[in-house]
Amino acid sequence: MAAAPVSGHNGGHGPYGFDPLVPFEQSFDGVYGLEPVGQGFGEDGILRGRVRVRPELLGAEDRLHGGVPAALAEALASLGTALVTMEHGLMPSGLSNDTTVIAAVGAGTTLHAEATPLSRAEDSWVWSVELRDDTGTLCAFSRVTIAVRPLRR
Repeated sequence: MAAAPVSGHNGGHGPYGFDPLVPFEQSFDGVYGLEPVGQGFGEDGILRGRVRVRPELLGAEDRLHGGVPAALAEALASLGTALVTMEHGLMPSGLSNDTTVIAAVGAGTTLHAEATPLSRAEDSWVWSVELRDDTGTLCAFSRVTIAVRPLRR
């Protein structure tokens, strides 16, 4: 059953309503170049992000390393879950990530991601993430499950 669109909580300390433990620019997502698009969910209930593909992100045959689309999908799914659950004292944690890369991406391309929540159960959220290149070609897709647990202080 598809989840209804959700809106992110934008009050609080950081840009999404909470302060990260590690400053974004020093985090893994900051290092590979994740750029969140907007300040949360769009009116359509989708969370968006992008990565500009740089030479250091390439693997064999000068193609984008498959770990980058997987990391991008996981990051958006975790962030989207956090936007809704953290204000209730709950913490998102990656549980599974099934990413399939179907088209090569080279340096200079921007990878555009759209993460859509498919299910928002009490203890886990399931997301569908599509990653497209600058021309709109589908390059990778993911199904990511995020566990939702009480925040330990």
